Amino acid sequence: MASFKPYIVQRYHIGQAAQRSSVSAANIRYYEKEKLIAPLGTAANGYRMYSDEDIHQLRFIRMLRSLDMSLAEVRSLLGLDLRNKTDCQTARGTLDSHIEHVRERLAELAQLEVELVALRKRCNGKDASCHLIEALHARANVDPPYSVKKKPHTHV
Repeated sequence: MASFKPYIVQRYHIGQAAQRSSVSAANIRYYEKEKLIAPLGTAANGYRMYSDEDIHQLRFIRMLRSLDMSLAEVRSLLGLDLRNKTDCQTARGTLDSHIEHVRERLAELAQLEVELVALRKRCNGKDASCHLIEALHARANVDPPYSVKKKPHTHV
């Protein structure tokens, strides 16, 4: 006769969840505040408790953030069902928008590189004064102090 084994949900306190997910306890609290994750509950001692599913969700959030996705993009992807075709289209749209943001940022960074190289060329280290530092101070007095303008993106 087979023995009955009740399904037991593994519970982890925030330090264990942080260690298992590679997400700091501070970030876990922040993600809770942003309603990206909710603890399983609290233990008798008041500690937040997390499940294996929560650990996976934290890893998922960490992975999306490593792709430089905003909290809004993360929130959008967290709510999707991989078996739903409409959700697949939503995920593709989110990713397409993020790719466009990355392309815009790459163009901004390329322009920044051009400006930095031009600044670097101002100083050969042989003159009596440093023209590079001089140029940086001069740029600090210009409004805005740099020519690369970032477009607002919903990154938090």
